[in-house]
Amino acid sequence: MSASRRRGRRLLGAVTAVSASVLLLGSLAPATASPPTIDGMTVDEYVRAYDHPIGSQIKRVEGDHSTPESKAAAIQGDDVNVQASVPGIDVSGWQKNVDWQYWWNQGKRFAYVKATEGTGYKNPYFTQQYNGSYNIGMIRGSYHFALPDRSSGAVQANYFVNNGGGWSRDGKTLPGALDMEYNPYGSTCYGKSQAAMGAWIRDFHDTYHARTGRWPVIYTSTSWWNQCVGTSQNFGGTVPLWVARYSSSVGSLPYGWGFYTFWQYTSSPIDQNTFNGAYDRLKVLATG
Repeated sequence: MSASRRRGRRLLGAVTAVSASVLLLGSLAPATASPPTIDGMTVDEYVRAYDHPIGSQIKRVEGDHSTPESKAAAIQGDDVNVQASVPGIDVSGWQKNVDWQYWWNQGKRFAYVKATEGTGYKNPYFTQQYNGSYNIGMIRGSYHFALPDRSSGAVQANYFVNNGGGWSRDGKTLPGALDMEYNPYGSTCYGKSQAAMGAWIRDFHDTYHARTGRWPVIYTSTSWWNQCVGTSQNFGGTVPLWVARYSSSVGSLPYGWGFYTFWQYTSSPIDQNTFNGAYDRLKVLATG
């Protein structure tokens, strides 16, 4: 055999060996990781399907009539009796991983973070949002979007506490908030009479207190409360009111409350709130 033919066979053998090695290494290489899924959906599909942010249904039904002027008035306080206020925001899965440094630089000093909805939804971004707001220095709390036609108030209170809605006396954790607003799936009052809705909220209220030692904050709009709860229950003696009204003043309050603790005054560019009092009073609410 000629020298040139022997060199050709050695070259062919080397190429074959390299090709086999490449195939072997390729078979051992990990496949590209699939994005995480929840109930067969991507995280963002899951949020779009099941996450109703606080105030989303109030905005849908009542509209957001806030303006730059009304926002400025809200921050200053809508009443001559309001001597001080503290600005804050609220977030849900729709905001994904939040840039807390940005909002701190904007002067926000507290945040409410969505934890749960009904008994089937948990905010997949909760840890980043809840811990991130705390780590930047904000006083923070969590909230639960109620679906009163799905299960009892006690069941939903327990689900909330078990999935981020607890409370600790660290001076930086607000009591959990119960979000009561228009039904995103059907009839405004979830098919309940005023008496039945009031009893449902009382069930949540009592269970949350039994689990945490704190009464929950209640978030609502005056219009929804007057229609769906009315005068059937009075929570003014125990519950801080978080009222939604996207205008230059809070206006009339739901039955049972003579003053508000938090006011959600706009949904643009993010849900913005003000605490009715000085920062030291906000710390008192957090401390218990």
